Amino acid sequence: MIYLHKLLPVLVSPLFISLVLIIFFILTRRRRYGIMAFVIIVIAAMPITGNSLIKYLEKGQHFQSLDTLPNADAVVVLSGMVRRIPTDDGIVMEWNDAVDRIFAGIDAMKAHKAPILILTRGILPWQKGVPEGDILADTAKQAGIPTSRIHLTDIVANTAEEAVAIKTMLAPSEPTIILITSAFHMPRAQHIFEGNGFTVIPHAVDFRSGGGSFSVMKFIPQASGLSQTSFAIRELIGRLWYLIRY
Repeated sequence: MIYLHKLLPVLVSPLFISLVLIIFFILTRRRRYGIMAFVIIVIAAMPITGNSLIKYLEKGQHFQSLDTLPNADAVVVLSGMVRRIPTDDGIVMEWNDAVDRIFAGIDAMKAHKAPILILTRGILPWQKGVPEGDILADTAKQAGIPTSRIHLTDIVANTAEEAVAIKTMLAPSEPTIILITSAFHMPRAQHIFEGNGFTVIPHAVDFRSGGGSFSVMKFIPQASGLSQTSFAIRELIGRLWYLIRY
């Protein structure tokens, strides 16, 4: 299923759909397919399109001070903040845009919001190197969090597996957790964890929708705009899938 979860967003991405339409245009010589491909790729590549979709994904999420967070049974930090770089000496891990997650978790622990910090050992079947949680645990220890207060899940590949793995680690039948993940991902993650019997206190970080005033540059197609739109569509598909499942 993990392969299907990763493949489906590719099949409905603007780039893939445009490529299919271009193939139809070449095979049939019907101009409408070529025009459709052009329109889709241009609209999807506009920065305003991707940013608007990200804003929709982050709707309802806001920056939250640690002082406003109630205490919980555990602080849970979801994986998804490292990239794996192959080198001659093996796999090197470096932070990506979601690195705010681990540091928010560390800050919550230092503010005594929960007795334990749970990190997920996320890794996909085709990835090499150690699970992400192992790297995050080292970071938390270096930041002063005692080893005894850091708990790691079994190997997990997605948010649903994270929720199931964490449920087995906590004693209460309906544990209360401070859930830390990116703002765009929080609605889906909260839905999944609540569907698994958790009481969730959301603590969103890594906000990605940009602000600023109106600019013609937002309407000029860019590779980064296409990437952002494709990213948002993938998250929307994930939400739909888990909305049906839970």
